[in-house]
Amino acid sequence: MKRSAADETTGSGKEAARKQRARQRGVPLTIAAGVAMVLALGLLMVARASSRVNKVALVTLPMGVTVVEAKAADFDPQRKYVGTLLPWVEAKIGPQLISAYVGSVLVRPGDRVRRGQIVGTLDCRNASATSQAVSMQARALQTQQQALAHEAARIAELQNGGFASENEIERKQADSASKQAELMSTRAKLERATLEVNDCVLRAPFDGEVSDRTMDPGAYVHPGQSIASMVDRTTVRVAADVPEEDFDLVKPGVQVAIHTLANGLDLTGSIARRSPAADESTRTVHFEVDIPDRARSLPVGTTAEISVAAAAPIRATEVPLAAGEIKGSKATLFIVDHDVSRKLVVDVFGEKAGALFVDRALAPGALVVTEGRALLKDGDRVEAKIEELVKNEPMVSPQARAGTQ
Repeated sequence: MKRSAADETTGSGKEAARKQRARQRGVPLTIAAGVAMVLALGLLMVARASSRVNKVALVTLPMGVTVVEAKAADFDPQRKYVGTLLPWVEAKIGPQLISAYVGSVLVRPGDRVRRGQIVGTLDCRNASATSQAVSMQARALQTQQQALAHEAARIAELQNGGFASENEIERKQADSASKQAELMSTRAKLERATLEVNDCVLRAPFDGEVSDRTMDPGAYVHPGQSIASMVDRTTVRVAADVPEEDFDLVKPGVQVAIHTLANGLDLTGSIARRSPAADESTRTVHFEVDIPDRARSLPVGTTAEISVAAAAPIRATEVPLAAGEIKGSKATLFIVDHDVSRKLVVDVFGEKAGALFVDRALAPGALVVTEGRALLKDGDRVEAKIEELVKNEPMVSPQARAGTQ
């Protein structure tokens, strides 16, 4: 028996409605499952975050610090000064009397010259002509004076026979004396003219080396200007100025150590001379050390560091410079005693490059904090990591630092 078309239409509609209801029932279940998953994930994340939260107060935990063991040492107090290497003698070569054009300059910086060697010449044709003219004038006056002197002598002989008066004799003697004075004046002018001519040839005043050439041929030079400079380095003077309170430390004969910055040489010498008076404006005292240098290896005009012993060695304790906070002559340190920090203030004797020397109130062997001390307080618990103390050179006292400023 066949179903009618109306029955088939009714059956398909019921099926579609059933499927629609099934889909509608699945949507809440899907939403509920998603919400449950989100809540579970959130609870998991909260639990994980809570497990990482430190429930213990940080102040109750020991602070990590780095320490070194203080060492027993002898501190050698020294003063350090900045000095200058100077030549034994120095000269600026130029004319003293005349102004003229430079004719030639025969040297260059670095040339060695001997005493009396020609360094340069000036164009002195005018001075030479003047010198010749004065020379001729002096010769003419000398001839005239001799003639007058002879004439006065002959007239004096005629007086004995009554052939000449005393007035005539005195007049002739006066004329001769006048010519003699004029001759002496002209000879003085001739000497000056000769000096001007000699001034045109510039010579080295001593054995040495040319340090500078300031003019070339064709330049016009005046008295007081130089065409070249020269120095004698066979002996080098190391000169420095010290504060007036160090006057007794730089007595003549005191041994000093010298370090030259130009070529890095370390030299020793003794103070050769010291000024008896301090400079009025700076209140510093000048002293010099003579260093023989036959090889001429030390460049003059350069800088040298001079170290002078200030006192006998002092028994001290050595720690890294970074371990202490220095104020004046005191240093504030932290030491570790049974995992507890202790604040200590001690006297400072001086320092090296990177090392600090303090009073034995800080016992050798104590563990001194070098890193992490900025946040420490007296009595904090600490966890220490020990490092080795590094040796450094040279020593400098607080007074020396003040003296070089």
